[in-house]
Amino acid sequence: MTERSIRIFGDPVLKTPTEEIVVIDDKIRALVDDLVDTVKIPGRAGVAATQIGVGLRAFSYNVHGEIGYILNPRIIETRGEIELVEEGCLSVPNLWFKTPRYPFAKVEGTDLDGNTIVLEGEGLMAQALQHECDHLDGLVYLDRLDQQTRKEAMRQVRQSDWF
Repeated sequence: MTERSIRIFGDPVLKTPTEEIVVIDDKIRALVDDLVDTVKIPGRAGVAATQIGVGLRAFSYNVHGEIGYILNPRIIETRGEIELVEEGCLSVPNLWFKTPRYPFAKVEGTDLDGNTIVLEGEGLMAQALQHECDHLDGLVYLDRLDQQTRKEAMRQVRQSDWF
């Protein structure tokens, strides 16, 4: 039940694939509370557990006023032609780059009661679902950039005041 600080690019936790959540206990309930409290800050579309230093497969989202979470999410469907969309990341502050994303995504996982839930959407929701699942697989959006854009992105990262 706390807003947690965000881990910044360069922190090894952001490049480490997460572990499945096997037992839903008070520790996992507290993690979900923290994820939801952390994503409620205006301008945040999603927060993955890795971004708050936890190597478990969970994320929260805040898209168009809808706030929620999902445990053990997996992308089960993407549709449409990949588009380049402006994307940023809390873990890569103040930098935005055109990132290839599908215009539709569907994710399946569970809630705190172990019930199957499905999240899906287009536009920002599709982008957030793909972005957060990438975090849980040990990827940041910079890993999705084409070679030339990634080279420029890494130059800007190295010149940033937070790196």
